[in-house]
Amino acid sequence: MLGYATRRLLMAPLVLLAVITITFLLVRLAPGGPFDHDRVLPPDVRANLDARYGLDAPLHRQYLSYVGGLLHGDLGPSLRYRDQAVSQVIMGGLPATLTLGGLAWLIAAGLGIPLGALAAARRGSWLDHAASSIAAIGIAIPVFVVAPLGVLAFAVGLGWVPTGGWEHGRPSDVILPAVALAIPVLANLLRLTRSATLETLSAPHVLGARARGLGPTRVLFGHVLPAALAPVIAYLGPATAGILAGSLVVESVFSIPGVGRHLVQGALNRDYTLVLGMVIFYAALVLVANLVADLLQAWTDPRLRSNGA
Repeated sequence: MLGYATRRLLMAPLVLLAVITITFLLVRLAPGGPFDHDRVLPPDVRANLDARYGLDAPLHRQYLSYVGGLLHGDLGPSLRYRDQAVSQVIMGGLPATLTLGGLAWLIAAGLGIPLGALAAARRGSWLDHAASSIAAIGIAIPVFVVAPLGVLAFAVGLGWVPTGGWEHGRPSDVILPAVALAIPVLANLLRLTRSATLETLSAPHVLGARARGLGPTRVLFGHVLPAALAPVIAYLGPATAGILAGSLVVESVFSIPGVGRHLVQGALNRDYTLVLGMVIFYAALVLVANLVADLLQAWTDPRLRSNGA
């Protein structure tokens, strides 16, 4: 297992470098620039701005300079947020994004996994049909549809929660965006857990546990569910990163000052360094989440652990 983890850790910087290189080229080759406004800047002003941020250098020198800064932990200055480094912009929105994403993850995992297991254990019952319907609806409807519908129903129609905003993470501000963000992940977890649990119910060790007279609940959560969690853990890695990455839609709908909104604004404003910093942040998040999920799989499944040794 140690060798498996080492190989994954050694691959991570190469993957991250590839993501940085591709993103750097794409943002530089896209039409427009960070200083293209409604009015045309005088040539001398434009030249001074390009020189100030190193945009007058050849593309390969800009790339080498940027990568050199990354090696020292410098994401560079934002081209549109005056006197702010990209790291400061990201750290400013990180608490809201982590609060929102963490609560959405807890909702998705805390409801999706047990509901999927219970639906499989009571196959054909009303609970199974209800869980399958919830999973189908949650997978079919994307977040950018769920979020506005939630605002119309629970904020505008019923008035239970505010339509948006973020005042120090009040529960009323967090609950609706977190539920909207959690629904697709919850639906996938429910479907995966149900399918994996159904396959495991007929396994020899489960039949043996039943033959020894163990109760249904103890068999389900003590013998079936641990063996059925391998595909669920595999999904939780990218899903965890996807929750935080997908929060940019929810943050825009609910006017939450999180990290995701900066990525949208950076792309619209052609803020090269901010877009690159956000992509690096999300790419690192995906790599870490997938690594943790793979290690958990190897830890829970001896076959993977022996093959990856």
